[in-house]
Amino acid sequence: MRGRILLVTGVFLAAVPAVAHADPPTSTGWGSAGSLDVLVDHQHVVTGELARCDADGPVSARTTGGAAGDVAVFGFGGTTCERQGQVAQVRTGGQRFESDLLTRYGGPELKVRTYSVGCTTTTDSGSTGSMSIGEVSGFTAPSSIPANYRVTIPGGAAGTALATITLNETVTPQPADGSLVTHAVHVKLFPQGGPASGDIYLGTAACNPYGKGGAPKQ
Repeated sequence: MRGRILLVTGVFLAAVPAVAHADPPTSTGWGSAGSLDVLVDHQHVVTGELARCDADGPVSARTTGGAAGDVAVFGFGGTTCERQGQVAQVRTGGQRFESDLLTRYGGPELKVRTYSVGCTTTTDSGSTGSMSIGEVSGFTAPSSIPANYRVTIPGGAAGTALATITLNETVTPQPADGSLVTHAVHVKLFPQGGPASGDIYLGTAACNPYGKGGAPKQ
């Protein structure tokens, strides 16, 4: 699939009332260009959060990328986090991700040429998130990507999946508190069990309007 794909923006509001005369909340946010935590062939491969930034510092970071064992290769990535008044904003992105792990089991090589994801807290106690991806290989993506759009890679034993790929993965707590985590791409290996397990994330942005001190009490 060629061209830039995006695209959706979600708004998540906190289910908590404002409190008169209270100090304004201090919003927080953090982001990373990607991460990997995979167990394959009795080897545990972990990258940690690549190029992690935080609204409290470091406010920007970069990674030149490189191989994560023999599981995947990350390209260049960068992040920026900032706070302006009560509003926190996170922007992250990367390029030229590749993984041939699934080819060992008859599956496709996965490639994502570019990806980006971001979030922003709002003054009405919520958060918004957005993402985009460029050309992909090994799976297909729609031209407009809704939240939590899932692609299944078949080929596992007894009809199970080799992997699931969730695009624009949006994670919010229950009950809602206005916070939001968005992953541009989330690859989950052998979700029903198999010779490998673990998760690969491309682009993560997390925002919380009540990150410091928590939401006000009723």
